Formats: sequence, structure tokens, C-alpha cells
Amino acid sequence: MIEYGVRDWDNAYANGPNIAGGERWPEAWIAPATSFRDALHGAGRAKLNVSYGERPRNVLDIFLPQNAPRGLVTFVHGGFWMRLDKSYWSHLAAGAVEQGYAVAMPSYTLCPESRVRDITNEVALAVAKAATLFTGPIHLVGHSAGGHLVTRMITTTSPLPIEVLHRVQKVVSISGVHDLRPLMNTAMNATLSIDAAEANTESPALLTPVAKARLCCWVGGAEREEFLRQNALLANIWQGLGASTAAVVEPDKHHFNIIDGLMDPAHPLTRALLSI
Repeated sequence: MIEYGVRDWDNAYANGPNIAGGERWPEAWIAPATSFRDALHGAGRAKLNVSYGERPRNVLDIFLPQNAPRGLVTFVHGGFWMRLDKSYWSHLAAGAVEQGYAVAMPSYTLCPESRVRDITNEVALAVAKAATLFTGPIHLVGHSAGGHLVTRMITTTSPLPIEVLHRVQKVVSISGVHDLRPLMNTAMNATLSIDAAEANTESPALLTPVAKARLCCWVGGAEREEFLRQNALLANIWQGLGASTAAVVEPDKHHFNIIDGLMDPAHPLTRALLSI
């Protein structure tokens, strides 16, 4: 019998130091993101820095397919709610754009200037704003902390307007953090300030999914054990609460390259996201 226990919570959630060459990220995303964004903007198929709220980081980028969009995808970035912005991820819109979808990518106010609960509300504002610009189904995808944020959108305490929530057809959480309680044991919580009350109200694993919720939790086989556990956790719990769920472990992928499939319109990750 093998027992699993965490003695070092900081190491349990530390990705870069536990990936060979991990120091290359997030800078490794800058060039492909810039190239994709510039190409679509030059072709008249990008709307950049669209405002969705009152705070400086309440802006989103939109990438458009060649023809009328079949629907909307919103990608929410990670960085443990305290790092990065929309500019690192533009290239990840490629797969959905090639499949005919508009893709929105918001930034949001980071901790410690914000709290996780406030970021939840900002993401809802971003999704709602993008939803006013396009008709059709909405598909949500997020990476790491972004996985938390998109799954939070389809709980019964979602801050999304009800008419927008009803349009959400599928949610994919990539390496998502679905139970915030373990993060209270990490040094980063000096910045995040998650307390027990917030963990209880903001952890999707402790909340109820909306009726007919469809969720895919996707993680890399070479990721930290905590991300593998968090991935399986939400799919398992929500299946027992009536949601349609899947938990996928993509072999050999780590926390930083697990998102690469979104660039490919034929990749199983893109297909899982866009399935209706």
C-alpha cells in the first residue's frame, strides 16, 4: 500500500522548479502570442483591449474567424491569480478560431490588489461583455487558476447573468485548482489572502454545478501530484452532483505545455472544448 501525504505545500504547487527547463516559461509564450495577435490584427480579425469593466486590467482581446462566428470561446489565464495577463496566451486561440469560433481573452485585477472572489466577479463581467458581441453557444476554458475561474462560472452561485449562463455549453478546466483550501498552507497565501470563508465560497469542488453542466478536466501526466489530484477531484464530485464530466490525463505533458493542444483545431483538447 502506498500512502500519499503532502509535507511541503509550496513544493506541491511549484511547477517551474519541478520541470526540466521550466525557467523558460512564461517568457516562452511571448513570441508565439505576439506573432498570432499581430497577424490577426493586421488582417482585421482582432479587437484588442475591449473594455469590460472600470478597473485598468478590465480589458479583453477578441480574435475572429474568417466567417461569421459559430459561437464564442472565452479563455481565462492562470498565474495563481497574482501573475501574468492576456498577452501571453493569444496563440492559444488558434484552434478554436480555425474551427469558426470567436475567442475572447480577458485580463483581470491580480492579487493582492484584488481577492479571488473579486476576480471571479471580473471574469463574469468579461464573459458577459463578450457574450453581448456574439450569438450562439459559449464555451469556457481556463488554465491553472483560470481553470478555477471558468468552473466557478457554472456553479449555482455563479455571478454570470442568467441569460449568459444558459448559453454556456461546455467548460474545460486545464490543470485547474478546484479546491482552494490547500493553498492556505502555501507561502503564496501571503499575497492571495485566502481564508476559510473564501475557500468555502470560491472552491468549485465545494459548490454545486448548475443543472446540465458539462465539464472536462484536463491535466498532463507529468504534472505535480496535486494538480493530478485536483483534476480528478472536481470531475468526480460533480459527476455525483448530476453534471456530465470527464477527467483526462494527457501523457507526458507538464503544466506549461499541456495547453499547447489549443493551438491545433484537430487536437483532442480543442475537440473536447468545442463539443456540443
